[in-house]
Amino acid sequence: MNVEDMVFISVDDHLVEPPGLFEGRLPTKYAEAAPRVERTDGGDDVWVFAGQQIPNIGLNAVAGRPKEEYGVNPTAFDEMRPGCYDVHERVKDMSAGGVLACMCFPSFPSFSGRLFMAADDRDLSLAVLQAYNDWHIDEWCGSHPGRFIPMALPVLWDPELCASEIRRVAKKGCHSLTFTENPAALGLPSFHDAHWDPMWKALVDEGTVMNIHLGSSGQLAVTAPDAPIDVMITLQPMNICMAAADLVWSRVFKEYPDLRVALSEGGTGWIPYFLDRLDRTYEMHHLWTGQDFHDQKPSDIFRQHLLTCFIADPIGLAMRELIGVENICWEQDYPHSDSSWPRAPEELALMAEKYDVPDTDLDKITHENAMRWYRFNPFSVRPKEQSTVGALRAEVEGHDVSIRSMEKGRHQSEPLISLGELAEKANA
Repeated sequence: MNVEDMVFISVDDHLVEPPGLFEGRLPTKYAEAAPRVERTDGGDDVWVFAGQQIPNIGLNAVAGRPKEEYGVNPTAFDEMRPGCYDVHERVKDMSAGGVLACMCFPSFPSFSGRLFMAADDRDLSLAVLQAYNDWHIDEWCGSHPGRFIPMALPVLWDPELCASEIRRVAKKGCHSLTFTENPAALGLPSFHDAHWDPMWKALVDEGTVMNIHLGSSGQLAVTAPDAPIDVMITLQPMNICMAAADLVWSRVFKEYPDLRVALSEGGTGWIPYFLDRLDRTYEMHHLWTGQDFHDQKPSDIFRQHLLTCFIADPIGLAMRELIGVENICWEQDYPHSDSSWPRAPEELALMAEKYDVPDTDLDKITHENAMRWYRFNPFSVRPKEQSTVGALRAEVEGHDVSIRSMEKGRHQSEPLISLGELAEKANA
């Protein structure tokens, strides 16, 4: 397939929240306690909420920057590409990159919204969370219909309130919820606990997909404090692997057979072995562990309930039949450091050519599976022929997508940073 004729929907991009997000969105009594942006003495823009200071980490906003300037240092809005935080500029960047639509995970609240548990006043927490969801659905996504799949933050501290919020945002057309890959790591009941049943029921009732993004519990697979950060980056998919195992062996899919979960930014190359390991474990051990899938295998449960998502994963693309083509979606990860924006479509097209991926499979992976899973139809807003890579790029011809160096001097990347040093930076 000619890349110019392809249609791309990314199920994992990110946004950097603009400073004025909460203005006019909270009751007067909470105005002073609302999350706000402050500039530090060092020139960084940080979010402040409930006594915590949350920086914008450089790796989370490197679109348009040369790779040698990637790093973990905090950054300021004037050091980012405007498409990171300005929705109108984001849409231009999407079109210039040939991407029709995307789903955007949050930044400062964390991928799972766990920051909003920090306030002692739960009424404040709920007001802030709902204000965020309304901003995301109505303003960020609503500003450009057909270009964004809306996603809501969960009420992590109360499953009944979480269920109510799922139903509330579903009425606004939002059928996507982000969540942590391991609630137990946050001091909450695990996926195996009936505590979450109201949430599972609401997800099923509303046809809402739960999205589990790697690192959303704040814990990533590490080996030692003095290991280089490359170790953590390499092992990131392991967190998603653990979440998948947790869910497949839990009671959840047995009791909620229509539940759907996306494994966001977890890649796909590991899945064929993982499925084989699931089935081997069941065959060898279920008689004494008590697991019972009746006439199915664990791999069947995986394919029925779990959507897998990748950025650039040639091994997974080559083994797509072993994974299940209906269960694979493409991601762009803009503006994070793993993204290939603005040439991500060309990257996938080259991999597809190498592994002889037929057009029918490509269409499922690039947009059809996303449309089906998330009940999202961008073609109701613009015709498909105006939604291709070529058509979108033609609309914003001349839009600057060149790689530009930020002015040197304030921050420099540290080429051999360790996990311990990263933790020190986060706590500074």
